[in-house]
Amino acid sequence: MRRDERPPSQPRDALGTLRRTVLTVALLNLGYFVVEFTVALSAGSVSLLADSVDFLEDTSINVLIALALGWPLARRALLGKVLAVVILGPAAVATWEAVQRVAAPAAPRVAPLVLASLGAIVVNGTSAVLLARIRTHGGSLGRAAFLSARNDVVVNVAVILMGVTTALTGSGWPDLVLGSVIIVLALHAAHEVWECSEDERLAVALDSPVPGRPAP
Repeated sequence: MRRDERPPSQPRDALGTLRRTVLTVALLNLGYFVVEFTVALSAGSVSLLADSVDFLEDTSINVLIALALGWPLARRALLGKVLAVVILGPAAVATWEAVQRVAAPAAPRVAPLVLASLGAIVVNGTSAVLLARIRTHGGSLGRAAFLSARNDVVVNVAVILMGVTTALTGSGWPDLVLGSVIIVLALHAAHEVWECSEDERLAVALDSPVPGRPAP
């Protein structure tokens, strides 16, 4: 039996709970990506725009976990690369906004920025609580999803503090600097998703039968 055809070792009920949980978290993150991306464009915030990409990253991770429970490695590897490219789309928009504002950074609108970040804390906190219950059953991806949701709350707090700093100084530099840092983190996340998919592709290649050699 090939590696990607082996049945799951976990009980069916546990796998069903895991799949429902990660899909719920994926939908939460996808929905709030749309909200935060829209608010970021309206508020003129590079950091909020960059943070919205993180919701798309978390969506991708949780979708990959759900599919990993049933799909063969070859399909998961292909989808993982597609999701990595999807993450790069909003990241490119945030990068373009940051580049345009380097010469004269404009201060974003603080009120919608802070409100959107408070909502992000609620979504990420809820996701972390849900994932904490199943993180030991999802393997490395499950733990990665939990840690990502937990750490995202820290980023959301940083965006709020940046908003307060902006309100006090009237400068656009805090937003631009924090946004640039988050963009780098988003690009690194896309790279990690791509690398994970590449590892799965290589696993399929190594597990493929060689002509003249009996299959395992």
